[in-house]
Order: sequence, then C-alpha cells, then structure tokens
Amino acid sequence: MLKKFTTLLIVLFATPLFSQLGGEATYQFLNLVSSPRQAALGGKVITNFDYDVIGGLYNPAAINPEMDNQLSLNYSSYLGGISYGTAAYAYTWDRHVQTFHIGMTYINYGTFDGYDENGISTGTFTGNEAALSFGYAYQIPFSDFYLGANGKIITSKLEQYNSIGGAVDVAMMYIDERLDFHAALVVRNLGTQFTTYAGLQEKLPLEVNFGMSQTLENVPLRWHLTFENLQKWPIGASNPARATTDLDGNQTQEKVGFLNETLRHTILGAELFPEGAFNVRLGYNFRRAEELRIVDQRNFSGLSFGIGLKMNKMRFSYTHARYTGASNTSFFGLQIDLR
Repeated sequence: MLKKFTTLLIVLFATPLFSQLGGEATYQFLNLVSSPRQAALGGKVITNFDYDVIGGLYNPAAINPEMDNQLSLNYSSYLGGISYGTAAYAYTWDRHVQTFHIGMTYINYGTFDGYDENGISTGTFTGNEAALSFGYAYQIPFSDFYLGANGKIITSKLEQYNSIGGAVDVAMMYIDERLDFHAALVVRNLGTQFTTYAGLQEKLPLEVNFGMSQTLENVPLRWHLTFENLQKWPIGASNPARATTDLDGNQTQEKVGFLNETLRHTILGAELFPEGAFNVRLGYNFRRAEELRIVDQRNFSGLSFGIGLKMNKMRFSYTHARYTGASNTSFFGLQIDLR
C-alpha cells in the first residue's frame, strides 16, 4: 500500500505554522484569523460590534443591523504556496427578525510531490479545507446582552483522504453604550466529524476566548484585551533551545511560570480612529511572540500592524504580521456596502 508521507506532514505541521495549538485536533484552520482587522489587533479580537461583517464569523454575538448588505472578502498568501481567505455577508430582514449572517473560510495548502515507501514518485497531490457557516444573533429583551450562534459545515481533502464535519459556535456579548464598553465570551467549534479520513475519529479544535474593549472618552482610540484558549491551562511548553547546563554537565529545562502562562493567553490591541474613514491598528500577541522568539535575536514576533481606509462604499484593509520565523505575512481585505 502506497504511503504518501507528505500528506501526514500537512496534517501534523500545517497548523503549528500559524502559531496554533497543533497536533491535538483536526480542522485547525477554523481558528485562523478571519480578517486583516482581526490580525492587526493581535489575532483573536471578539469585541467589535459595528459595520465589520467578517466579525460575525468569529463571534456570532457581534452580528448586528449595521452589517446589513455588507460583503467582505479577505485573502492572505502564506509561506510555501499556502493561501487562505474568508468571505462574509449579512442581511437584515426587519427590526423584529433582525440580521442573518453567512460566512466562508477556505485554505489551500498548495501542490505537493508524493512518494511511496520506497521513495518512488507517485505524482503530485493537493490539500484544501473549507467551512461554510450560518449565523444569527439575538438581543435579550430589556437588557444589554446579546446571544449568537454559528452553524458550520466543514469539508477537508488531504491527498486521497476526505472528511466532512459539523460544528457550532456560541457566544454572549455585553454592551454598555454609555461607557462604550464591550465584553464577549465565545466558545468555538463544538462539533464532530461526520466522516473521517481513515476510520479514526478526531476531535475538533475547541477554543474558548474572552475579550473586553472600550473607546476612550477624550481620545479617538479603542483598546482591546483578549484572553485566548481558556479551555487549556497550561498552554506553554519549555523550549529545549533555552535549556541551561552547569559545570557538571547537568541540564536544566526552561520553566514556564504562572505569569508567563497567563501572558501566553493574553492579546493586546488598539485601533486609532475606530469610527473614522482612516484607521491605524496595532496588536501584540504574547504567545506568538514567545513561540517564535529566537534566543539573543530580535525579530519582532508577536507584533502586528494594519490600516483601514474607507472610500465611498468600499473599505480597504491591510495588515502586516509575523506568523512564522521564516517570513512575514500580509493580509488584504475589502468590504463593499451593497445598499
């Protein structure tokens, strides 16, 4: 039986390239950043409640009437021919029924050379995955709380292996309009595989995130604080490259303390002129910075920077960030007002 080991490399290592919790679940692409704006603010911002229709893809409680008839398209060309993108559209039925949301996430791993166990070429093959989501949010009457949910159909093809799955995201959001303060809790990817790749049932990449944000009263700046992957503690692992050796040759592994563990769950972001026609966005992801940090070398891992520009009925977004130690990544986005 032919064994195309490169397929296994895709499954096992593609997700860690994106600084995810790799090797623990399938369909890891579901937790990639959904837009340049999200990437610029650190990667897991869930508290925007405005025109940004792609925000409903990551936090369904953020779906709101401002997204009505907004179409968003986002794309990133990644290392080694890997590319992925997202799309979203929302439609407000009326004030009573409110807003429906549809979204798509897609990743293409490119073309690979296949070989059997004897090293003989068996041709080329590809790998790609996609998820189609349907979302809806509802405001609890006479309160400042919003509930939302996404239902997702997931497909995956890795060489000759195929899998289909389903999942839901559930979320709650609190909005204090007087203070312009938002808080959100999102539980993502509760689901299962309907069909497996080769008979082995795998878990989906469950993720729990909590975030807060607020626009300052006298400064046109909105700060964001997000705590990611709360379903897993500890999240850090010691780096063998940082082990120390004493004069007797005894080796001591790096210790990840409580503060370091807490910071690895933390993401900071800031958006200057959040409601203006031109936005400047900055973010810092502590876990990505730590995982990509090279000893005695500064490489600015964890930092991200982006801009947004509104021209008539179109909004352009761009973000520059480092997601691997090998190169930087650019994210491009376009949102069109179809009203």
